[in-house]
Amino acid sequence: MRQLILASALAVLPLAAAAQDDPVSQAIEARQSFYTLLGANMGALSAMAKGDMEYDEELVARHAANIEALTQYFVPMHFIEGSSNAEAENTDALPAIWENRDDFEAKFAALGEAAAGASDAVRGGQGNIGPVLGQLGGACKACHDDYRD
Repeated sequence: MRQLILASALAVLPLAAAAQDDPVSQAIEARQSFYTLLGANMGALSAMAKGDMEYDEELVARHAANIEALTQYFVPMHFIEGSSNAEAENTDALPAIWENRDDFEAKFAALGEAAAGASDAVRGGQGNIGPVLGQLGGACKACHDDYRD
């Protein structure tokens, strides 16, 4: 098993090295990593809200705190020229981002506003998660509708 893991790690090293030399690939990878983390935490909140995962007040607050922290990271800086889906592979970022940059950044800021206080708001019972998810989901949707393919 160790050999398989080592072989797998060694196999991706050339890809990682190539990505380091390509700012577009780096930018796409950085923003996709951000959204993967955001999605994992949103997914956990959703699972607890639906009852698919046992409600745990401390855990739900941690997931919400992660979202609060993540939204303080200025991910729009990773939407560099040449990294739209019209110019690069493996991205759903529409060219409209670069055509309407101020609106795109405002919508990202709105996600941060929606996340503010989420770690306190989800406490007190499973029923408190839904309204927080609604705010966060609305902010996500506002951006996805205009800027994601």
